[in-house]
Amino acid sequence: MLSKQLSLHILHFLCLISSWKMGVYLEMAIKKRKTSKSWVQLLNQNSLKIILGLVATSSFAIAFGQEKIQQLVSLPSSSNSACLDQFYRDIPPYLVKESLNKSTYPLCFNGFNVMYSGVSKTPLWVAEALTPQRLSQKIPREDSFHEETKVKVEHRATLPDYKASGYDRGHMAPNADMPTKAAQNDSFSLANMVPQAPKNNQQVWRELEEATRAIVTKQKQNVYVVTGPVYSAKKLKTIGQGVIVPTATYKAVYIPKTGAAGVYYADNTLKSTAPKVQVISICALEDLTGINIFPQLTEDQKRNTYNLPLRASAVKATQKIAYSHWDAESQCAEEVSADALSALQKEFKSSSVSSTSSTATTASSAENKNAASTIDPNTQDAIVKQLIEGLLQYILQLLK
Repeated sequence: MLSKQLSLHILHFLCLISSWKMGVYLEMAIKKRKTSKSWVQLLNQNSLKIILGLVATSSFAIAFGQEKIQQLVSLPSSSNSACLDQFYRDIPPYLVKESLNKSTYPLCFNGFNVMYSGVSKTPLWVAEALTPQRLSQKIPREDSFHEETKVKVEHRATLPDYKASGYDRGHMAPNADMPTKAAQNDSFSLANMVPQAPKNNQQVWRELEEATRAIVTKQKQNVYVVTGPVYSAKKLKTIGQGVIVPTATYKAVYIPKTGAAGVYYADNTLKSTAPKVQVISICALEDLTGINIFPQLTEDQKRNTYNLPLRASAVKATQKIAYSHWDAESQCAEEVSADALSALQKEFKSSSVSSTSSTATTASSAENKNAASTIDPNTQDAIVKQLIEGLLQYILQLLK
C-alpha cells in the first residue's frame, strides 16, 4: 500500500486542483455573460455543474487515487493493523503448551508473521495470507540471509550457526510467496528459518510450497497458511550455538471459500533420502505441537481432513480438493478465551517490524533495502503528475 504521508499529499493536491478548476470555470462563465448579471444568478445557473464537479473530485480521489497508486507502485504497509491481515479473521495461532511461551517474540514482518522462540532459536510458527493478487507479483530472488536484530543476542540464531552444519536454512514463509522487495528481504531473516534436511528443503518442501501457491493461482482461492517445526524426539539435535533441529516440519492450510483444511507433515531426520509427506488433520498437528493453529475454527472443522495436493501439477482449476476423512482420534487444542486472543493481537500490533528488520552485515545492503521500501522524489512527481492529468480530464468531461 502507499505510505500514509504520500497519500495525504496526493489527496491534498487533488483538492487544490479541484478548487483551482472550479475557479477557472466560474471566471470563464463570468466573462461570457453580461456584466449586469449578478454572482447569484451565475451560481444558480451553474450550481449543478459545480456540485457535479465537487462530487466527481471526491469520488475520483477515493476510487481512482488509491487503486491507481497501488498499480503504479507497490509498497509495504507500515500500519500496525495490517499485521493482523496475515491471520484468518485476524486471530494468531496460540501457544497452549505453557513451556513454549518461554523467551518468545511475536514478530510482524512484511507479508508474514512469526512467533519466534529464543529457546529453540527458530520460529514456532509462521503465518501468511496468500491471495491471487499477492502471488501475481513476481519478485526475482535475491538472497539476503541475515540475523534478526529484533531478537536479543542470547536468543538469536546466527549465520555461523548454520555454516557447515549439514542443514539448510529452511524458509518457513517462502521467498516465492513475497509480493515486494521489502517482504522478500524480511523472508531471509533467520527468524523465519529452521535447520532443514537438504532433501526435505530442496525437493519435498519446495514441491509443497509450489502446490500451495497453485491452489491460490489456479483456483483463485484465498488460502491461510501456518508453517513451522515439530520437536517431538526425546533427545533433540542442535547446530551451532544451540539452534534446535526439528524432527519434522509442517504446513497447515485452510481455504475459507470451500472449508478445505489439512496439514502437510514431512519428516526432517532423514539427510540422504527425501521424506514421505503425510497429510494429517489440524487437530493431529495441535496434538503434536501444543499450539492452537487456527483458534477461529471449530473442532469439527479441524477434524475434517482433505486430500491436499502434493505437487502443483495435481491442482486443477475447476476441480475442488477432495475430502479425505474425519479425524476422530487426535486431541484438538483447547479453546482459547477471547481475552487471551485479544492480548496476543495487541502484542503483534505493537511489535511491528515492518521494513526496519535488520539486514545482513554491510552498509550497502542496508541502503539497498531502504531504497526498496521508499519512493524516490522522481517517482513521486510522476505519480502526482499522472493523477493531476487524469483528474483534469475527468472533471472537464463532467463539466461539458
